[in-house]
Amino acid sequence: MDVNSTVVFADLTGSSRVFEAMGNARATDMVTRLTHWIGSICEAHEGRVVKSLGDGVFAIFSNAATAMQAVIELQRYHQKRLMAWPVPLRMALQIGVASGEVVEVEGDCFGDAVNLASRLSDLAGPGQIWATDTAIAQLGETGVRHRDLGLITIRGRSEMSAVHRIDWQEEMTSLLTLPAALAPPRPPDSSPGQIELAWLDVRAMFRTEELPIHLGRVHDAQFVVNDPRVSRLHARIELRHGSCVLTDLSTYGTWVRFHGNGAPSHEVALRREECVLHGRGEIGLGAPLSDFTAPTIAFNTAGAEVQLSRREITS
Repeated sequence: MDVNSTVVFADLTGSSRVFEAMGNARATDMVTRLTHWIGSICEAHEGRVVKSLGDGVFAIFSNAATAMQAVIELQRYHQKRLMAWPVPLRMALQIGVASGEVVEVEGDCFGDAVNLASRLSDLAGPGQIWATDTAIAQLGETGVRHRDLGLITIRGRSEMSAVHRIDWQEEMTSLLTLPAALAPPRPPDSSPGQIELAWLDVRAMFRTEELPIHLGRVHDAQFVVNDPRVSRLHARIELRHGSCVLTDLSTYGTWVRFHGNGAPSHEVALRREECVLHGRGEIGLGAPLSDFTAPTIAFNTAGAEVQLSRREITS
């Protein structure tokens, strides 16, 4: 029988690093205790754990409001806990939420909402909650803040899906959900007014009010890089707290290098992670910047013209 439900996939990211640091036995015990805790929070909010998935939990709720209460509590408590842990042992949560008809067969659950929630948990960055517009529509006057990420291509679906990111952090303001005209005025020069991108002979400038944008291989992306190592929607750039934030959404990863007054900085490797873009530098899609064949985007948030690197000119 089809039942309208809300599905939650909560996954721990970075577990491979923990296994390397702690060894199999201790890391397995740690991951198991965390997944049991995730399940207990879901059950405390009237959810039912369908099954554990190694380093994640698949749960189902009768309505979106209780599901959202559960995932927000998960992120808030887990974030406080992570602050006390050594960096090599930190495993952030990335969560996907979707509402729709779910079919239960012998204790397992199937349906489009299940597939969507699973995909969103894969796409969400560490410490993030992504939800479908159907889940958001059921929240009503719960006071849950969220930001519309627009239409996103989900693997296995023919149509793009409207996705929202939940603003779960207690100290954040409601700026993300207010219409632009009602947003508090920004202090002068508190954030970049634009970001410039260049790849080979392709150049583009995006004002911060045009963000978020996607970098990717398909024409649905606002900045297209046609290279087989680049995922369809490889990375996203958005404005957050006055800064341009780059989030990796890809299969093969994203690398960032900044340029200051002296030599370029070391490369920052992102795998479903994010970093703030400041000043100018380079973004490598699908391969490290140390690989001279890597598809490389020059970026600049400082207002000066983007300069193409030698690699880009001669590629």
